[in-house]
Amino acid sequence: MNEARTGLSLWLDRLTLRSALGSEEREAVLGLPGEIETIRANRDFVRLGEEVTRSCLILSGMAGRFGQARSGERLTTAIHIAGDMADLHSAVLPKAASALQSLGETVIYRVPHDALMEASERYPALAQAFWRDCTVDAAILSQWSLTNARQPAMERIAHLFAELSIRFDIGETREGTDFEFPLTQVQLGDATNLTAVHVNRMLRALRETGVVDVRNKRVRVLDWKKLCSVADFDPTYLHLRKGG
Repeated sequence: MNEARTGLSLWLDRLTLRSALGSEEREAVLGLPGEIETIRANRDFVRLGEEVTRSCLILSGMAGRFGQARSGERLTTAIHIAGDMADLHSAVLPKAASALQSLGETVIYRVPHDALMEASERYPALAQAFWRDCTVDAAILSQWSLTNARQPAMERIAHLFAELSIRFDIGETREGTDFEFPLTQVQLGDATNLTAVHVNRMLRALRETGVVDVRNKRVRVLDWKKLCSVADFDPTYLHLRKGG
């Protein structure tokens, strides 16, 4: 259970970025029950239309949220990293309107909805923290929709890398930030509404201009200020401060 507690601690860090929680609320989060499950790469672990009774905390790896057209084509609408409760909203809306897929091998912790609801009912501050967490997910979706509809290709990819840099470092960024990125170029295209060929060209351009380097399934930020400039990145939508 150490792995589960580490993941819950990461989630708690995210919650306390935006919400003031006392010792009892913190222990309630760290004590949430659940089951650890290892998901092989590129497997759906929440399916569209499925009635779920547990929410999924990412312990390691990376997961994509996606919608799917009748043709079978998918569009990724969010990327979840270690410490994200990927479908917290399912505690109150249990029928999955979007699905979750592992992007590389991913370990999750399935937390019963009953436990989440009991904690939120017992501790009103936790209910507000959970509410804020869901609101930030909605804000990220809104920003992705704008970026992928209105920004050129390079800006879309740069924006995603800037966002993930902030989220992995929990609000702190610097040159040399390095994080896991198991997505294929096809999957990155699904997240940015680009073809794999276009993604390949943009990654090469970002590397050649000294912005980011993507290799061996990792992203390394070479120049944070330049990355933010290329992406036209403003992290306000991530609400990284209490009450923000």
